[in-house]
Amino acid sequence: MLVLGGARSGKSRYAHWLAEESGRERVLVATAQALDSEMRERIDRHRAERGGTWRTREVPIALPEVLATETGPDRIVLVDCLTLWLANIVLAGTDPERAAADLVRSIAEAAGPLVLVSNEVGQGVVPATPLGRAFRDVHGRLNQQVASACEAVVLVVAGCPALMKPGAAPALSLA
Repeated sequence: MLVLGGARSGKSRYAHWLAEESGRERVLVATAQALDSEMRERIDRHRAERGGTWRTREVPIALPEVLATETGPDRIVLVDCLTLWLANIVLAGTDPERAAADLVRSIAEAAGPLVLVSNEVGQGVVPATPLGRAFRDVHGRLNQQVASACEAVVLVVAGCPALMKPGAAPALSLA
């Protein structure tokens, strides 16, 4: 399942709730890097909110490889978020189109339930810089490819989830 939304839309909260409701072992794959004190505080706050019931993997770049080893029928894997992962890919000088293709392949091959969180970038203002516009474009293509590979897509706006692409099961069931 892909969970999309804008900044502070409630997408991560909704994705975490889905994982907790699944009743499975929970694995969070966190893509953020603590490159400054403000981001370190955010990461620490999110860790505290999850408590000790989650296993966390910090994966700024090697996401497809980690999905291959972490997904399984007895656990649910939550990736939060694809936007930061893509930024890490771009900043590392890696080809984002190839990285996206590798990610989509790993989603298709996942051995168990997977929830991916990403920012919806197509409804904001046009970025002022060429780099910003290029990132928005590659991110929009990534979201489309990931949505195509997922059984369900949910858009969260102001904390309200709306099913965009129905899967074989209802949006709240990842069985």
